[in-house]
Amino acid sequence: MVKPEEQLAIIKRGAVEIIVEEDLLGKIEKSYRDGRPLRIKAGFDPTAPDIHLGHTVLLEKMRQFQELGHEVIFLIGDFTGMIGDPSGKSEMRKPLTREEVIENAKTYRVQIAKILDPERTRVAFNSEWMETMTASEMIRLASRYTVARMLEREDFRTRWVNQNPIGIHEFLYPLIQGYDSVALHADVELGGTDQKFNLMVGRELQREYGQEAQCIVLMPLLEGLDGVKKMSKSLGNYIGITEPPSEMFGKIMSINDDLMLRYYELLSHISLEEFETLKKGLGDGTVHPKAAKETLAFEIVERYWGRDEAVRARNEFEHVFRGKGLPDHVPTVSLRWEEKEMWVPKIMKLSGLTASTGEALRLIRQGGVTVNEKKIEDPDTALPAGRYLFKVGKRKFLSVQAV
Repeated sequence: MVKPEEQLAIIKRGAVEIIVEEDLLGKIEKSYRDGRPLRIKAGFDPTAPDIHLGHTVLLEKMRQFQELGHEVIFLIGDFTGMIGDPSGKSEMRKPLTREEVIENAKTYRVQIAKILDPERTRVAFNSEWMETMTASEMIRLASRYTVARMLEREDFRTRWVNQNPIGIHEFLYPLIQGYDSVALHADVELGGTDQKFNLMVGRELQREYGQEAQCIVLMPLLEGLDGVKKMSKSLGNYIGITEPPSEMFGKIMSINDDLMLRYYELLSHISLEEFETLKKGLGDGTVHPKAAKETLAFEIVERYWGRDEAVRARNEFEHVFRGKGLPDHVPTVSLRWEEKEMWVPKIMKLSGLTASTGEALRLIRQGGVTVNEKKIEDPDTALPAGRYLFKVGKRKFLSVQAV
């Protein structure tokens, strides 16, 4: 096994906070001495059927633990998914039905196998222990935490102060997530920064049940293509791992240079030394940002689609975008096509290219709008769902992607 100090350096890569770092090093040292792998847990509620790159931040950290010789447990919260995670919510969240949860969970095993070694990954469902818990056992679990402690959570406290309703079932969510760590005897739990309260509940419940408290590795919430908001399918700023290779490649090439480095740190498989060399090269100008971004796009597409598809995606990108007088950064906007074909002026308005359809019509009539290098001459032109490069005037470019 890799020496404890080296393991800790790898684990700290990209992490926002480790609770408690000294304790984690102690666990790693004991694991190293005894030859017993640590048990690493990360939970995922099946609220949507597909995984995007934002989800893979935790999966990549799990992969690192796995490659260091530890046991990783991909926990599907099929039971908690029917409650709905209230973290960060300003209003009561509608619980999912069992049918919705089961349907959403179906594709998870296949998708995580693109990152984790399926032969060495334990997939668990928290319904395994929660559905056998009796009512009296649930009451005893609930007795181990107070309402006052629950109201320390910022989202609960805000809703309480604003007199917005909080369902009793929402208080159960952090309790059950915490109890998952008890049921699995977790040594380490991974989670996003928005999950800190829930993960801390796990530490406290483990002590209540006579177990050693788990350590926590908090990972950042990955920003989406806009570089501002958390990657989210509902916001349209996401890169799905099942998206076609060319679309995935193009979206990665559209991110800004600062976000590229963040993606490298959290998603790339390059070593810490290679990452530091890359940062230095970008800083002193010996590495061109566009070349670095292309390498990242190729790596990620290759991971999910294979080398042949990555080569095709790169060649297609070069054919469409290179040598066309395009700037280094072409922003991407994802739009939901409301009809089978969408009117071009409407696309321009919804994507933010123009303030109104009237402005779009005026620009089209003036001959100032091209789509995929073809001038739009008919104001009534409509386009089927797809990916399009819009150019308005001489310098305004936008890649529009249908979702």
